[in-house]
Amino acid sequence: MSKPPAKFTLSDSDRTQLQAWLRKATLDQRLAQRARILLDLDAAVPPAKISQRLGLSAPVVFKWRNRYEAHGLEGLGDRPRPGQPRKLTERKVHEILTLTTQRIPAEATHWSLRLMAKHTGATVYQVRQVWQGADLKPHRLQTFKISNDPHFAEKVVDVVGLYMNPPENAVVLSVDEKTQIQALDRTQPQLPLRPGQVERRTHDYKRHGTASLYAAFDILTGNVMGRITARHRAKEFLDFMRQIDKATDAALDLHVILDNSSTHKTAEVRGWLAKHPRVKLHFTPTSASWLNAVERWFASLERRALYRGVFGSVQELREAIRQFIDAHNAHSAKPFRWTKSAEAILAKVDRARAATA
Repeated sequence: MSKPPAKFTLSDSDRTQLQAWLRKATLDQRLAQRARILLDLDAAVPPAKISQRLGLSAPVVFKWRNRYEAHGLEGLGDRPRPGQPRKLTERKVHEILTLTTQRIPAEATHWSLRLMAKHTGATVYQVRQVWQGADLKPHRLQTFKISNDPHFAEKVVDVVGLYMNPPENAVVLSVDEKTQIQALDRTQPQLPLRPGQVERRTHDYKRHGTASLYAAFDILTGNVMGRITARHRAKEFLDFMRQIDKATDAALDLHVILDNSSTHKTAEVRGWLAKHPRVKLHFTPTSASWLNAVERWFASLERRALYRGVFGSVQELREAIRQFIDAHNAHSAKPFRWTKSAEAILAKVDRARAATA
């Protein structure tokens, strides 16, 4: 006849502590299982029934009973694994950093965690720790372009000055054109969004023509004035300037920020400007369209109205653009805020030029 197991009793403090463990939402499930074993033993539940209920073998139940009797609650934690954990030496860390920043792997254009671990004999976890400590992200790539405009500094100061300190009794407009906007139609109807399924559309499409959009963004109000044209020439730009001239108060000066497109500098444009002295053009530096505030609005137009749009004709495209402009002016327009000073921009560009010299 087998001998019944010895009576098991928890101390009051340990019983309270184990019950508190089980009330924690973030408790390690291994500790939760061990706490249930001890609380069931304390409640005189037979070990066989505990092992059946928790899906464990009987030796596991007795293991944690014996561990508790020998070491108390501290004995419920995992013991250290045998052997010394692998450590990275300073030399190995230096090797990983040097390879990451100064070498290109023969089999790829950039390092990955597994590729670096293979080349250095380290683990993927160790390479990740080194990269995180040095804030290295070899999988990421950003593009940049440095303006070679000889008047870069003067133009930056001029444009940023208009943003941060607009003149009194004047209207400041950021003007640009978004050319060759395609009226794209899908070959099959889109499949709508539903629970558990994203909206879907065919990869292929049909082209129904293009349109160009001229836009003037008022930095004081955030309102946008637009003109949609079939072509992109100096004639269309001049027509848009005439539209702006008629739509703004003739008693106010008109400062227009725009890029260096050749359509902005033709003889016809210069002749019109000579007859309208209240209109003053301010050109951004070459390769610096990011200085033009209207570019942010164009990005919003592309993201919200064009990228997922389906247009069966150019006319439908035009209507969608006009609808977006009207909705923006009615609900989303707000004053433009420029926070980076001209000095900060010039200092950043100087650092970039020095780094690429």
